[in-house]
Amino acid sequence: MLSACVPSIYIDVLSPDREFAGGIDDIPIGRYNVAPGTRVLILNHRDDKIFLDPVKWGYQPAWAKESKRPPMINASIETVATSRMFRPLFEHGRALVMADGWYEWKKDPVDPKIKQPYFIYHKSHSPLFFAAISRFHPDALEVPEDDGFVIVTAASDEGLLDIHDRRPLVLEPSDALEWLDCDTSPQRALEIAQMQSEPPSEFQWHPVNKKVGSIRNNGFELIEPIGDPII
Repeated sequence: MLSACVPSIYIDVLSPDREFAGGIDDIPIGRYNVAPGTRVLILNHRDDKIFLDPVKWGYQPAWAKESKRPPMINASIETVATSRMFRPLFEHGRALVMADGWYEWKKDPVDPKIKQPYFIYHKSHSPLFFAAISRFHPDALEVPEDDGFVIVTAASDEGLLDIHDRRPLVLEPSDALEWLDCDTSPQRALEIAQMQSEPPSEFQWHPVNKKVGSIRNNGFELIEPIGDPII
């Protein structure tokens, strides 16, 4: 997943008239290879304001850790509203992840051991808002071990299915705001996720350098194409 946005640009696209808590600057985050387990800025709604907080990508409640289940980084839309692990987060911790695009690895049809990474982004190059769910304590002096967030995913179809069988749920700004709003019921949030996310036909992708496979690499060159885009 990529998150290399300028926060103020994303806020302006999301809703320039809404009140945001704290300062929003024009300094690029400059992260072109965001990895699970790292802290990522997520948008969340509380106290009638929208906040931008750094939260770990990955969620592992205490009971899952005791049973030695690894941290989860994604939540399936098919079960996010009903599963023991994700239902509380879905009902009370909906959030948004800002991004320019994301990476997926495609297996070679002849040799599955060979994989090629692709960078996937909106055809209009517009900012992306991934539907996410989270649990965290913004005012805690020490960050609890089970704080974190996951990105909500759905099944791929159309041409995007050739790259990967799952995709993050991308919401248009108006739907993203409604998803984020604490007053939006879980039933309505599920409807938004199931029926109103951006379809695969709105995206294109191109192959990128395999250096993206190492989190030590984090420069702009990772998103540069090494071949023609696929539309």
